[in-house]
Formats: sequence, structure tokens, C-alpha cells
Amino acid sequence: MNFNEKLKSKQDLINSYLREYINIKDAPEKIVEAMKYSLMIGGKRIRPMLAISICEALEGDLNEVMPFACGLELIHTYSLIHDDLPSMDNDDLRRGKPTNHKVFGEAIAILAGDGLLNSAFEIMLDAAASGGYKNKYIRAIAVIARASGVKGMIGGQVIDMESEGKNIDIDTLYEMHSKKTGALIEAACIIGGIIADREDKLEEIRNYSKNLGIAFQIVDDILDCVGDSSKLGKMVGSDEVNGKSTFVSILGLDKSKRLAEKYSKSAREIAKVLDSTGFLVELTDFLLNRDH
Repeated sequence: MNFNEKLKSKQDLINSYLREYINIKDAPEKIVEAMKYSLMIGGKRIRPMLAISICEALEGDLNEVMPFACGLELIHTYSLIHDDLPSMDNDDLRRGKPTNHKVFGEAIAILAGDGLLNSAFEIMLDAAASGGYKNKYIRAIAVIARASGVKGMIGGQVIDMESEGKNIDIDTLYEMHSKKTGALIEAACIIGGIIADREDKLEEIRNYSKNLGIAFQIVDDILDCVGDSSKLGKMVGSDEVNGKSTFVSILGLDKSKRLAEKYSKSAREIAKVLDSTGFLVELTDFLLNRDH
């Protein structure tokens, strides 16, 4: 199989697990419908893809890492629902479809996000219990909890909100994105190594994920400036409209492109060492050369 076929196969597998996990019984139909809407509306499944790809590259068990990889995707999806709310980014479109609160109303959207977050930890803890509460399972859950909490993603969102309409410096921008975007990307990569029982590779994985996370965010900022709305599934220029500082607004387009290339190259070089099959290198290229 070529890269695109492998990617599609892995995405299909992740989606099959997600459909099973979100098939929740004994809960109000409305909330489950809202949770399914945002979870299954599309998306590249970047975070679970990174987790399973690194785990496989290190000869770990794909089925063993999958509950934790999918838990991350549920957490990521909840964060998108809440980010889109009128009290936050006030976005009408997500992945080319109306945002959750536009379809279900603001109250149900908030609860759908809450439901996804709680379901994520239920899925991961069920997997840990079934596996005899091995130390590596508890560690993986702790990594995800920390990355998605106030020291990570939530903290980054707070910095983002408090920075709107202000001229922040580049160090603050790095801190914001290392938490808001980078923390879950790093967690995805790290849990792949933890579940594969490869403590000796965790430092390399961490370095890979940090370079990937920064490059990913810079590319995101560039696309918000010069991308195609029909491909992005959201309006181009929304960051500027919302008064958000980005790598492009602080450094300019050309310098941002050069910086993205620098971090992309570093991530790619580490990926070569981590994965002899070449898939992780191709995945890195795919994520950092995307047009949406």
C-alpha cells in the first residue's frame, strides 16, 4: 500500500473504534446525538494517528493503545465544541459544517463537550481495568489528563482569550501554542511510546512532538492567512477578525514560512530515527504540507 492507502486504512480503523465508543446506551438521545455529531463530522484524526503510528513503529500493540488514542480524540473534539461557543471564538463553521451550538443550541453544546470529556476518561479507565491496571495504562491516562488540563490545553486557551486584541510578544505566543495545540500532540506521541514499553525512546518522542506541534501551529496560522475557505471548512482570516495574535501577525508571512520549514525539518529528522518503516516521516510531511 502507498502512504494514502495506509493513512485511509488507519483513519477507517480509528473511526470504527470511535463509532463503537460513542454508541452510548442508557443516556438521553439528544446529548448522544450532539456528541456523535461533532465526533463523527470528519477530521484527519491527527492525535490518535500519531499515537498508534508511534506505538506501531516501536513494535507496540495497536489494539492496546487504541482506547487511549481514541480518548484523546474525544477530548480534542470536546475542546473544539467549547472553542466554537459564542463566549469563546463564536464560530459558525467547523470542518465545513455548522458548529455544534448552531445545530443543538448553546446549552446542549456545552453538555456535549462535557459528555465527551467524561466519556474519554471512562473509555481509558475501562481499558486500564481490563488490563489489570498496569502502571503504563495509569501513566498514559495521567499524561493525557495533564495535557488537557490547566497546565496544558485549557491553560493555553486562557492565554489565548486574555491575549485577544493585545500585542503579545513571541515568547507568549510560543507558550500559548505549546499548551493549547502542542500539549495534546505531545501527549499523543508520548502515550504511543509508553504503551509500547519504550522508555528509552520517550525523550526522542518528546523532541519530535515539540517540533511537530510548533510547525503544525505555524502552518495553521499561515493557512488562516492565505488558505482556501472551502478546503479549510471555516472562514479564512478569522484570527485577524477576532484580534488574535499569530505567528504571521507577529513575524510576517515569509518569516513564518521559514520558521515552519525549520521545525518541520527537525521533526522529520527525528521521525526517521523513530520509525524505520518510513510511515511516520510520511505522516509528518502530510501534516506539515497540508492545505486544510
